[in-house]
Amino acid sequence: MLTRLEQAQQQWGGSHSAIDNWLGERQQVLINYCQLAGIPPYEKDKHSLPSQNEIQSFCQLLMDYLSAGHFEVYDQIVSQCEERGPESLALARKLYPQISASTDAALNFNDKYADIEAVDAVEGFDAELSSLGQMLEQRFELEDRLIETLYVKHTEA
Repeated sequence: MLTRLEQAQQQWGGSHSAIDNWLGERQQVLINYCQLAGIPPYEKDKHSLPSQNEIQSFCQLLMDYLSAGHFEVYDQIVSQCEERGPESLALARKLYPQISASTDAALNFNDKYADIEAVDAVEGFDAELSSLGQMLEQRFELEDRLIETLYVKHTEA
């Protein structure tokens, strides 16, 4: 996921300030996710769970990222796609419901873990964190398709 993010930043960086900011937020979400999950280079003891502060920090970053997408970037992308032609708009309308479904999964994770007293009291945290990671990867692919459509159409105009 981090490699794909770096490619996105290289490919589209500087083309639109909202996209730059959004990709920067995505980077912070991914770093915190890797830290929480103990993914290299943030390996941790396999038998220990993250602290409540680590989980809350991740959940806050995740909610900020989702909010920026839904309330800033997506609207701009759809608006730009409307201006660029029916194919772009059709793609945006096709991908948006899939992205929204991933938002629901992230909100459920946040609701379950952001305010719990002790993570070790909750069964299945690692499995749900892993599922969230898979969902985020799919979401980022869909978002990148939207960004690419905007970028390609923007540079053609």
